Amino acid sequence: MAETTHFGFEDIPLGEKQGRVDDVFHKVAGRYDLMNDLMSAGLHRLWKDVLVTMLRVPRNRAWRHLDVAGGTGDVAFRILKAGGSLTKVDVLDINASMLGVGAERAAARGFGDRIAFIEANAESLPLPAGHYDGYTIAFGIRNVPRIPLALQEAHRVLRRGGRFLCLEFAPVETPLLDRIYDAYSFHVIPPLGRLITGDGEPYRYLVESIRKFPRPGAFAEMIGAAGFANVTVRPMSGGIVNIHSGWKL
Repeated sequence: MAETTHFGFEDIPLGEKQGRVDDVFHKVAGRYDLMNDLMSAGLHRLWKDVLVTMLRVPRNRAWRHLDVAGGTGDVAFRILKAGGSLTKVDVLDINASMLGVGAERAAARGFGDRIAFIEANAESLPLPAGHYDGYTIAFGIRNVPRIPLALQEAHRVLRRGGRFLCLEFAPVETPLLDRIYDAYSFHVIPPLGRLITGDGEPYRYLVESIRKFPRPGAFAEMIGAAGFANVTVRPMSGGIVNIHSGWKL
C-alpha cells in the first residue's frame, strides 16, 4: 500500500502533497504577508521579532544564515537588519512565486549581495554540510511532507554550535481560548482569504494543517531525534504559536 499523509484534513498519497502545497502558495504569494497581518492582527510581526532576537545575530563578525520556507523575505530582512555588514542570508523556498516576491522586495530595500534566493526542497538541501551559523523556518515546517528529513537536513547544514529555530502554529489546548481560536480559524480566515486573494481554499488548508501538526512536546522530540541538543519550546500568545529551539553540538 502506498504511503499516505495529510493535506489539511484530507488523507492523500505522500507523493502528491508537495505539488498541492506548491499550488496553495502560488495562489497566495502576492498577498501572503498582507494576509498574515490581517489574520494575526499584526502579531506575526511580534512573533518574528522574538524569533530573530533569540537568534542573537552578531553585529561585529561574519554570520551566515539559512532561512527556509521564507520566500517573501519577511524573516530574512529582519535578520539582515539585526546583524552587521558581514551578515549574509540565503532564503530557500520550494515555491518560485514566493521567491519572486522576496527578490523584488530585497532589491527595493537595497540589500545587494547580502541576500540570495534559492529554489530548493527543505528535505534535500543543495548546500554543503556545516556551512551555516543559524537556520530558521517560520510557519513552513508543517507544510513539509517529510518533516524528519527536513530536520535532519537542518542539522547537516549547520556548523557545530549552530542554532535551529522554528516558529510554528500549534493546536490550542487552553480551555475557552481553544473554542474562540477554532471559531476564528474556520469561520473568519477562509472568507477573509477569499476577499483578499480571491480564493478561500488555500486558507482552509492552512488552518486545517495547524490541527494536524504535532503537539509541541511531540515536535520537540522530533527535533531531538534529528540530532539537536538542548531542545526547548517557547509558547507565545497562549500557545497559538511556539518557537522551537535546538543546537548542533
